[in-house]
Amino acid sequence: MAIETPEQTPEQEPTVLDLYKSVTKDWSSFSNFIRSVWDARRREEFDRALAREAAQNAVAEQVVEPVRAGTFPWRAALAFGMALFAQALVEPPLRLAMISAALYLAAFGMGLWAYRSNEWHLPSMPAAWRMADPLSARLLPLILAAVLGVAAFWAFGGQKFNAVNVSLWLLSLAFLVVSFWIRAPKIQTREEEAESPTRVWAWRGVEVKIRNFEIVRNKWVRLGLIAAAAGIAIFFRLHQLDKTPLEPFSDHAEKILDVYEITSLGNTNIFFERNTGREAFQMYWTLLVLAVFNTGYTFLSLKLGTVLLGILTLPYIYMLGKEFGNARVALFALFLFGVASWPNIISRIGLRFPLYPLFAAPTLLYLVRGLRTRNRNDFILAGIFLGLGLHGYSPFRIVPILVVVAFFIYFLHATSGEDRRRAFFWFLLVVVVSTFIFSPLLRYWIAHPDHFGYRAFTRLSGVETPLPGPAWQIFLSNAYKGLLMFNWDDGEIGTHSVTHRPALDMITGALFLLGIVLLIARYIRQRDWRDLLLLVSVPILILPSVLSLAFPGENPAMNRAGGASVTVFVVAAMALDGLATSFGSGTKRRLLAGGMVGILFAGVAYFNYDLVFNQFSKSFAAAHWNSSEMGAVIREFDEEYGQVDTVWIVPYPYWVDTRLPGIWAGVPDRDLALWQDHLAESLAYPAPKMFIYWNADAETDRLLRELYPQGKITRHTSASPGKDFFIFLVER
Repeated sequence: MAIETPEQTPEQEPTVLDLYKSVTKDWSSFSNFIRSVWDARRREEFDRALAREAAQNAVAEQVVEPVRAGTFPWRAALAFGMALFAQALVEPPLRLAMISAALYLAAFGMGLWAYRSNEWHLPSMPAAWRMADPLSARLLPLILAAVLGVAAFWAFGGQKFNAVNVSLWLLSLAFLVVSFWIRAPKIQTREEEAESPTRVWAWRGVEVKIRNFEIVRNKWVRLGLIAAAAGIAIFFRLHQLDKTPLEPFSDHAEKILDVYEITSLGNTNIFFERNTGREAFQMYWTLLVLAVFNTGYTFLSLKLGTVLLGILTLPYIYMLGKEFGNARVALFALFLFGVASWPNIISRIGLRFPLYPLFAAPTLLYLVRGLRTRNRNDFILAGIFLGLGLHGYSPFRIVPILVVVAFFIYFLHATSGEDRRRAFFWFLLVVVVSTFIFSPLLRYWIAHPDHFGYRAFTRLSGVETPLPGPAWQIFLSNAYKGLLMFNWDDGEIGTHSVTHRPALDMITGALFLLGIVLLIARYIRQRDWRDLLLLVSVPILILPSVLSLAFPGENPAMNRAGGASVTVFVVAAMALDGLATSFGSGTKRRLLAGGMVGILFAGVAYFNYDLVFNQFSKSFAAAHWNSSEMGAVIREFDEEYGQVDTVWIVPYPYWVDTRLPGIWAGVPDRDLALWQDHLAESLAYPAPKMFIYWNADAETDRLLRELYPQGKITRHTSASPGKDFFIFLVER
């Protein structure tokens, strides 16, 4: 159990929450408050009473585990059972919404009863520390950081990264960190201080002693479980990466061309303007991946890069679970997030989608931990990840709003004016550090505001397409649909989801909603700012999807709401931990709880495996054109004739992107399109020649027969039904 380190604190001042609790304590208190508004003497007495009450409540905080009933937790078990059945009723093809809603309401009532009966409690939050912060900085490094930062900002005016501006930028960041970084003391916990008996083994005169055997054993068991959960999560991320998803689409062609031009043309852009504009992080990350793994300018390089980004998110999910609960919650969150179809699919697509949760998780982690421990180093780290995230994926631009909301919530719950002053200093620290990180893109934004915000504003406003209705009505409708996506409908975008089903699997979905109910109940009782932050983080982090006002059909969008997955699975893990611990600490009950968790984990893994590797894999393959097969045909032509300069694809409406087969064939910088009305231009090229065209394009077939009577026509039978194409070969 963690203990706060003592600190000489000033006299506690009443907070907004203290005022609320005092005023609403009883009718007499409320009447006195109303009369004090017009009566100065009563107002002074009221203020003094409130200050005394606040001072009495200002005690050193400790982690106190909630009291749990000793009887079998039948209320908790029944609540979870009803919620699980309710969620099962909305799984396709059932979709029994009304019956499910009624069952969920009953489950919520039973869950609250279990909460009041001390059967089902969420895990206690880690203890807060009262560590002194001098609110100061080292002057010389700070001056150097400012000077170098301004110089770097000016040097980024060319809108490209180069050795000079990157060096200035990194030096300014280093000096900034040095100027504010403090040497924080290590806070010990009682678990670290405690000792357990020494275990001795003797065999044939050889004696082995292990001090603190129980601590060592528990540590290795915990590490083994973490390794197992992480291993399963990595398996889910890497399994069948070559097949799921199978085919790229136009966005991938844009990305590969951007990456190719970094090395071939020296386009070391800060912001890539192709395809309505993209932040730079994925381009340089993909360049690193293809250099390390030698995968070339391919679809696999994009997918491998984003899958690795998804894997890098896992440690922060674990640490977030620990920050909002304990090591057991962290383990549960790691497993649930690791095998879940939602983060797995958006990591596999090969686009920037996983950058949103990747940077949202550490930003939230260090922010919450910093406010809990009062360690300014965490705010420096939060600022670093906040700034990096702004170079990643545009929906991350909502995270600065979450940071402001987090500080506002903490400010309302602060117990003294000194706490508020420190919070304001920490907020400024996050802003300054993140601004230094963001400065290259900020420079571009100032120079090209139209390009930087174009994609977001086309969704938010009627820049290109008039809004289909009043903005406030569309927003409320989108918010309603966005909040329902976890347990009802994840939308109609098959590129990154199994459409029109819940975003969460049946088990996780039930745990998530019960976790939300228990969080609300606990916040009402305990007023812990972390509970409120966890609750509001979900609607805030789905705002990039909700704010698609011009195209409401694009909401819910699992990619633009991906940041919410960070807290959604933590909430579900907290609920599961509360359910498991409700069984008690006896050996038989612990075995029963462990067996239940094992069965639930097996169910979660099974459902999500089916969602990703069966349902999503098949639906994605059916919805996207077979450019890989065309690329294989082009490679065969190259192997036989030694060149691909006389290979063309004749475009057809809503058919394949003619850049993609070239990427598969190892020609990432060439669009193979030769339009129907330009086919005669191919006569100027010597044979051999090859034309690929859609099986329903009768006009192209006629024109090629007229131009090349000696040509040979072959129908390529695709592995995907309905996607055959013709190959027209001219050998002489």
